[in-house]
This record gives sequence, C-alpha cells and structure tokens, in this order.
Amino acid sequence: MGYRYGEYHDGPDPLAPPYDVRAALDEMGDAILSGSTPVHALRDLLKRGLPGAEDRRGLDDMLREVRRRRRELRERGRLDGTLDRARSLLDKAIGQERGELFPDPSDDARLREATLDNLPDDTASAIQELSSYEWRSAAARQTFEELRGLLRREVLDAQFKGMRDALANPDPAAMERVRQMMSDLNDMLERDAQGAHTQSDFDSFMSKYEDMFPERPRTLEELVDILARRAAATQRMLASLTPRQREELNNLINQTLDQAGLSEQMRRLGDSLYARRPDLAWGTPERLTGEDPMGMGDAVTALEELADLTQLEAALRQDYPGARLDDVDEAAVRRALGRSAVDDLEALKRIERELEEQGYLLRRRGKLELTPKAVRRLGETALRRVFASLDAGRRGDHDQRDAGSAGELTGSSRPWRFGDEQPIDVVRTLVNGIRRGDASPRAHEGRSAPSSRGTLARGRGARPHSRVRLSVDDFEVSETERRSAAAVCLLVDLSYSMALRGTWAAAKQTALALQALVASKFPQDAVQIVGFSNYARVLQPDELAGLDWDMVQGTNLHHALLIAGRHLDRHPDFEPVVLVVTDGEPTAHLMRNGRSAFEWPPSPETLELTLSEVDKMTRRRATINVFMLAADDRLKEFVDEVARRNGGRVFSPSADRLGEYVVSDFLRLRRAR
Repeated sequence: MGYRYGEYHDGPDPLAPPYDVRAALDEMGDAILSGSTPVHALRDLLKRGLPGAEDRRGLDDMLREVRRRRRELRERGRLDGTLDRARSLLDKAIGQERGELFPDPSDDARLREATLDNLPDDTASAIQELSSYEWRSAAARQTFEELRGLLRREVLDAQFKGMRDALANPDPAAMERVRQMMSDLNDMLERDAQGAHTQSDFDSFMSKYEDMFPERPRTLEELVDILARRAAATQRMLASLTPRQREELNNLINQTLDQAGLSEQMRRLGDSLYARRPDLAWGTPERLTGEDPMGMGDAVTALEELADLTQLEAALRQDYPGARLDDVDEAAVRRALGRSAVDDLEALKRIERELEEQGYLLRRRGKLELTPKAVRRLGETALRRVFASLDAGRRGDHDQRDAGSAGELTGSSRPWRFGDEQPIDVVRTLVNGIRRGDASPRAHEGRSAPSSRGTLARGRGARPHSRVRLSVDDFEVSETERRSAAAVCLLVDLSYSMALRGTWAAAKQTALALQALVASKFPQDAVQIVGFSNYARVLQPDELAGLDWDMVQGTNLHHALLIAGRHLDRHPDFEPVVLVVTDGEPTAHLMRNGRSAFEWPPSPETLELTLSEVDKMTRRRATINVFMLAADDRLKEFVDEVARRNGGRVFSPSADRLGEYVVSDFLRLRRAR
C-alpha cells in the first residue's frame, strides 16, 4: 500500500495550536472574584471586546453604532411623502385642466369645471373619479398619467424593493411580466406549503425574474424573509400615519392594485408571508421626526431598517435569560453595520465558543458555570498576582532531604511494602523475577501460558517467546526525597459584612491562591477551605470562584473550628496549619441540637464555646493565625485572646494585600516546620 502526503484542505488545520482564551478568562475572573456570576462576567467581557485587541469592537461599540443609525433613520423624513406628492400632482393636473377650460365659453367647459369643483377632498376618491374623465388639456392628461405611474411604482416598490427602477418607463409588457412573476411566486409558495417545492423550482424562478430581486436570494426561505420583512414594514408605515392619512393611502394602494390587475395576487402573497413570519412586528407604529417627505418605497425601506436595528439592538444587549452570541443574526449585522462588524462579531463568538469547547465554561440547564479547569486557572492567576507583590527571596522552599515517600527520585530503590505510594521500579522488578528463574514457555511451545495478571513478557536477554511470573517479593519501588506534609485549614468569613466592607472579592482571591499554591507546590498537603456565616461548610475548589456571600446574621467561628478540627484529626501525622480570615467577632455558635444560635453583641456562651475549640486546636499543636479585615474593638479583644491562648499571630492587612499576607504566612509556617 502506498501513501501520498500533501497540503491539508479539508477544514481547519488539525495541528494548529488551540485558540488562546486564557487572557479572556483572566478578564472574566476579576469580575467573578468580585462577586459577579460567570454569565454576567462573560457578558461584560463581550461588551468591552477582546483584551488587547483595540481594532476589534465589542458589543457596546456595536450598540452605539446601531443606536446612532436609528437616530439618523428617525430624523430622515416624514412617512406621508407619497400622499404629498400625489396631492401635488393632482392639484397640478386640475390646475392645467382649468387653464385649458377657462377661455372656452361653451356649456361643456362650464360642466367640466363643475365636475372639477365637486371632486372629493380625499385624494384617492378624487383620482378614482378622474380615472374616467376625458381631459381637454394634453398637459393635464400627462400629469395625471405621471401621478398614476408614481402610485404604481411606489406601491410595488413598497413590496418589492427595486421595483420602482424596473417600472421607471412602464409599458403593458412590463406590467404583464410583473403580474406573471407574482402568480409564479404565489404558486411556488403554495407548493412549498404542500411539501412539493424543490430548490430547482426556486432556481428556475430566479433565472426568469432575477432583475426584480436586487438582494439576490439563494433559497426560497431567504426570499420569504426579504419579502416578509418588507411587507411588515409597509404595515408599520400605515400604522404610523394619522387615521385620515392611513385611510387615504390605503385607498390609493387598493385603487392602484386594482387598476394594475394585482389585487388578488397581492392578497395571496400577503396572507402567505404573514402565515410564515407572524413573529415580525406587523402593524406596530413607528415615529419619524424628520421634515423632508419620503416616498412610500423609501419610507418602507427606512422602517424596514429600523425594525432590523431594533431587533439587532435587543440581541446585542444580551440581557435576556440564556442569551448567546449565536442569537445575533450575522445578516442583520452586515446590513446595519457592514462587513467589518461581522468579523468583529465572529471574533467575539470565537471567545464564547472556545471558552466552552476548551472546557473552561459549561452550560447546564441554561446556566453558565465555571469548570474545575477554569477555577484552577483563576487560582493560578490569583497566585501569580500574590507572588508578584512578594519579594523573590521570601518565597523559599520546604523540602527535607531525608529519604521518604514523595519528592524527587534519589536513584535508589527498596522492596515494596503494603501501602507504599512510590513509583514502581520496573527494571529492578523484572530483574528480580528473571533471577528467580520462574520463566514459562508460551502455549505454542507445548505448555499453556499462565493467565495470571502478574505475568509480564520477558525482555532482552530472556529466551524468546517466554514469560516471567512475578511474585510480590519481586516488586521494588523507587525512593524519593521526603517532603513534609501539612493539613491546611483556611476558614473564610462569608457573612454579609464582608460584602459591605468590600473585602469579599479579596477573601475569594486569597482562598483560590492558597488552593493553587498547595495544589502546585505542595501536592502532598491536605487542604480544606471552610466558609462560615450562621453555619459553616466545607467549600470545594470548584465552587470557590462562583461563591457568593450569605445574606444572613451570624459569624459562627465555633462551627468552622469544629469542622477544621475533624480535618486535622483525619491527618494526625500531618503538620497542622489553621488560617482564619474574618472581619468580625463570633456572634453565633452551634447548639447541641445542631441549630445555630445568633446573638449580638456576642453572648458569653458563644465566646466560651469558640475559645474552647481554640484550646482544642492548641492541644493538637495547631497554630491559629488570624487575619483581621476590620478594626472593631470587640474583634481586637477577641483575636488577642485567641493569640494568648494559642500562641498564633494576628495580622491586620488591607483587603488588597490579604492574599500576600496569607500566602507568605503559609510559606513561613511550612519553612519553619
């Protein structure tokens, strides 16, 4: 079999590095750690745009452009321009006819003048009566035909954009072609409703009437969307006029369609379009504030663009449940803002898409959540920021260079013992099995091969096609440098006062930074983060970033120390490390029935039970270091008593330096141990 290699053409490069969304995630992380939800943080990022990409617009930039375009359209002109133009041409024709009749002394001239004097005030009715009038003036007859041509072009242009140019010099053959086009279009829509339409039918239709559709639709659905949006805009234009104007223009439209023989076909088309797109804003009035009158076709185009911009603005705001950038119609963006805006939108969509595809965000039941991978990234970022403010010489390490169970390999090995977690020394293990000489030939050599899972194929130097049976005594493990292990407890205040004082985001960043530090540099440590308000609970790393403060009364440090004590007891051989972050003295404790008792100022029972747990920590040899985020006198008095009983230290950092204090103190404790 031969192989031929060449350039890859079937989609994106499979060997290309993944799209780097880490900067975008870090931008989101700042908002999330300050209390925002992942969905709001993502929305804010997309509104601002790509970090570090000044040439790319965000959603806010697009929204400003959309709103500017809407203002321009609203100030473009008035909707009753066709009525004004029709009245003007009608008055001109009547004036020309009167000028022709005035010199004539005959009774016929006076009778014609009486007919002109008694014309209805309504423009449509006057045109209807004059449609059978025998004009004496050739100029008046020409003006009246210009009026009827204007109405014919404007009415058709209101439904079919560009039809006005196609009928600039109409003749009977041109109007007959329009009638045939509408008949074929309605027949095609009816066949599609019955499931009998094919793409070849549409292609054949477009080959005949392509010049009547400047938008160049590629499918029937695209054509329906174009026509439905324009028909809905026509209805909005009529709804935006005064009742008198609306009645007059409706009469003109109906009269024009009747004279052109298009009434029935237009009715069929309107019914089909409404049935297919009832979601459009049919009949919703719009207000235009310009002074210049617009023709009917131009007015419909303006209202069509306004409807597009209104829908686009709602999609770009992304302020509805389950909002996604995929909801934004690229065609509407292209029509309203141009091709470059489509590229900007695609860049934003890629951020949203890659955050999910690369496993940073997860949509579950319409809710956006951070994944463990994203939380780890946020923790690493928080840790980098902490270390950036620390002196490099203070970081240190905490290795102990005696032989043990974790750390770097020493190059030696020893027999495996039950419970060992060191890596297996495969070479020495196989050598031990071979030296015992318990080799078994393969089945094709006359003996059945052993099926035990403890057999391995013999390697170099062994008899070909033989196996080695390994026993427990053959296994050896590689020795590593020993590193001390610690049981770390970080107790974080979740009470409402943390949010009021603006320290909540700093507390979350500190917890994430400590979690990332332990996971990366001290994997042998057992870390537990406990949040406490009226009750205490263990916080999993995955929920730290999206965690919010509790709007409840109570700072139950008693319960938090109970949970921390159980964690330390599960690791009796580990070095105990207890860190407390709080902005208030204990105001709640856990009663025997498991319920929380709150009282402020703190009751003697609350203080007594909390300090009792402090004493238990002291007997466990666990030093408690407290990080105060407030300067209350009662809090100072309490933490001083904790330090006196336990021997720990008290820190009073500002919120922006909390992470630096906690991490550096943890490293100091680990080095000291």
